[in-house]
Amino acid sequence: MALVPYVENALPALAKLHNSSATFHFAGHEVLLNQDWRRSGVAAVVWDAAVVLAMYLELGQVELRGRSVIELGAGTGLVGIVAALLGARVTITDREPALELLSANVRANVPADLQGSASVSELSWGSGLERFPAGGYHLVLGADIVYLEETFPALLGTLDHLCSDVTAVLLACKIRYERDSRFLDLLRKGFSVDEVHFDRQRDIHVYRAVKRPPRTDL
Repeated sequence: MALVPYVENALPALAKLHNSSATFHFAGHEVLLNQDWRRSGVAAVVWDAAVVLAMYLELGQVELRGRSVIELGAGTGLVGIVAALLGARVTITDREPALELLSANVRANVPADLQGSASVSELSWGSGLERFPAGGYHLVLGADIVYLEETFPALLGTLDHLCSDVTAVLLACKIRYERDSRFLDLLRKGFSVDEVHFDRQRDIHVYRAVKRPPRTDL
């Protein structure tokens, strides 16, 4: 999530975003996440897309145990934490200003016997990608990371670097604007993309993408 401070909003639907914490139950654990909307804005609250993606992971539709996973734009860390609780080896990433809150949430919610399975790392899309193994992940996760059109080229480049043709990408998002659909069209130029889940109550789509193998007929 980009760090964009917001002023207090009186709309009831947004009231939960201003709470100092949010509590969930996943994989037999209580997950208590600190939030800090006033200081860090959208990166520091739990959005519905993260909840839906965590629920999707818990359904068991994706093999996680022992798999190498990376989460992009993790924000408060819910999705990456749930992946670790479900047995994955997870690198949970965001931009540097978000890391303090993210790291604290990971430490507080990943049990001691699993602490080695979850690490936090700085990742600004399109920058410093050499620190992450090219095509080295079984699964790439992203919740509500498709919303700023100017970030699309860097995000697409990051996905291209992280993915081999056997890596699965799971993106959970709400299609709010035409630009969100444009991102999916751009993604389809290099990836096969399918909708695998839709939460009608929250209006959240989960898409699965797999990189197309290089063409050999050119």
